[in-house]
Amino acid sequence: MDIGPMSTTSTPFRQVDVFGEVPFSGNPVAVVGASQDLTTEQMQAISRWTNLSECTFLLPPQDDGTDAVADYRVRIFSLDQELPFAGHPTLGTARAWLDMGGVPTREDLIVQECGVGMVEIRRDGEDGEQLAFAAPELLRSGSIDDAQLEQILTALGISRDVVVEAAWADNGPGWVGLLLDSPETVLSLRPDYGRAPELSTPDIGVAAVRDDDSATDLEVRAFFRDDVGTVREDPVTGSLNASLGQWLTDAGHLTAPYTAAQGTVLDRRGRVRLSVADGRLWVGGSTHVAVAGGIDLGLG
Repeated sequence: MDIGPMSTTSTPFRQVDVFGEVPFSGNPVAVVGASQDLTTEQMQAISRWTNLSECTFLLPPQDDGTDAVADYRVRIFSLDQELPFAGHPTLGTARAWLDMGGVPTREDLIVQECGVGMVEIRRDGEDGEQLAFAAPELLRSGSIDDAQLEQILTALGISRDVVVEAAWADNGPGWVGLLLDSPETVLSLRPDYGRAPELSTPDIGVAAVRDDDSATDLEVRAFFRDDVGTVREDPVTGSLNASLGQWLTDAGHLTAPYTAAQGTVLDRRGRVRLSVADGRLWVGGSTHVAVAGGIDLGLG
């Protein structure tokens, strides 16, 4: 693929650890500043090169003629596609933007413009590293048809009797959510999409409510298929936790505030904190700048 010439100018670069209970235990995202001269193809090439689940690119906000005012615009790329929204990249991008000298227009909120529109982000806690985004509306919800559910169960290697409920929980990436009978079932999963080659829903989120004395209330795992068909597990997933939170609280399985654990099987200690304020669900956690410097945008 010819992506064309690129500038050799260095631009600010951050790698942010998001949702980690301690440093280097969450989900990293790469953030490239001042990206307005890059083409879509160049952004996608850089994202693949970072080999992280997502890489984001900071741009000036667009003037769409409305009263909506964003502090910055972001484009979010996975290894093989551009995403209209993703959770941990949203918080990581906001942290990187602040670290690069960004000053919010509003004292109490950062406003991000992305593919799903305007997303509000608030600063929580006293350490300055806690951020939370307002969960965007679901693009798709409701039940999954039986044939598709059977394909998902086959890919996960489980039977229908361990499923409490299943539903679409898509706020951009395309998530299907499964509530299972126990955290032990969630942690035991070893998915193999080869068992269900006809599966048309590659992004699957599974969760189970904890009823013990654990410090967390929900165990979560997220599986997706990359551009070469390999099943990957995301360490900690903001978009999935947002949509699971909307679905599970609306259905009465959980009450906010609560804390979700994710990444356990991957030796990560992801902690996602969900709360309700002003009638909206907020999804938050730690954001720690782990790498700070510049990136040379030249390929040769």
